[in-house]
Amino acid sequence: MKKIVIALGGNALQDGNKGATAEAQLEIVRETVKHLADIIEDGNTVIITHGNGPQVGRIVIQNEIASDVTPAMPFDVCGAMSQGMIGYHIQQALGDELRKRGIQKPVATVVTQVVVDKKDPAFNNPTKPIGPFYSKEEAAKINEEKGYIMIEDSGRGYRRVIASPEPKRIVELETIKTLLEKDNVVIAVGGGAIPVIEEEGILNGVAAVIDKDLASQRLAEDIDADILIILTAVDNVAINFGNPNQRNLNRVNTQDMRKYVDEGHFAPGSMLPKVLAGIRFVESKPGRKAIITSLQKAKDALKGLSGTIIE
Repeated sequence: MKKIVIALGGNALQDGNKGATAEAQLEIVRETVKHLADIIEDGNTVIITHGNGPQVGRIVIQNEIASDVTPAMPFDVCGAMSQGMIGYHIQQALGDELRKRGIQKPVATVVTQVVVDKKDPAFNNPTKPIGPFYSKEEAAKINEEKGYIMIEDSGRGYRRVIASPEPKRIVELETIKTLLEKDNVVIAVGGGAIPVIEEEGILNGVAAVIDKDLASQRLAEDIDADILIILTAVDNVAINFGNPNQRNLNRVNTQDMRKYVDEGHFAPGSMLPKVLAGIRFVESKPGRKAIITSLQKAKDALKGLSGTIIE
């Protein structure tokens, strides 16, 4: 039996072709959890993390549009809302799926805070995309009207970006450990968790987004996980991606992976944080393993039959 942290990518929570309603999200999640249940059914202890970019972006928009009627909530509160919403859907769907299989295992969401450094240079260089995609013209208008920083994201359009500081300490870590000891499936650090700054023992939320893959790596280390699985839209990490000489990576060591990072093979807004999280986790303790693959290949990847395995 292994202790496994599984970081869900956006495609595991939302299908861009099916709209952004709660019903559509729950429908996707009900399919997603079948793959998670397969891993749990094999006897593994599973901790689930997830992104929240589109969801928190829509919550912010809803707050802004309704601000003439009711006060808009700050970004950290919107992040907490997204954790609760997505966690609710995952724990409901996964609980149902486990019961169908005769597995009596509680599923619990922990709304999680993570301490960041207020002097983190990321606050001076926002890079983390949130919310929906816009055309170049729409992005320019939003920038002019609201002062948001908008950048082109992986050829898919323009998105708002905010600061993405490094995760330092998970506030609810002991709660998560206690739930795991009681044989719960735990959903935590959703969306990278709520970033907070600690001063004289007091926590205050800040407008930022912690990368969910790096937060997942922090959590995986702190709970002494054996494996970190980072799920994304592709089966393998590739070098020379999109070019005729593209090569998919299967088993790779951290030294080679760092070389590929230095050569600039991985996009900062997409694959790079996944690769860095995998490298950090594997190097944090002998015997640890990181896997980057698609949701559909996760179970095979655990058997060494698919995905990119970093050792």
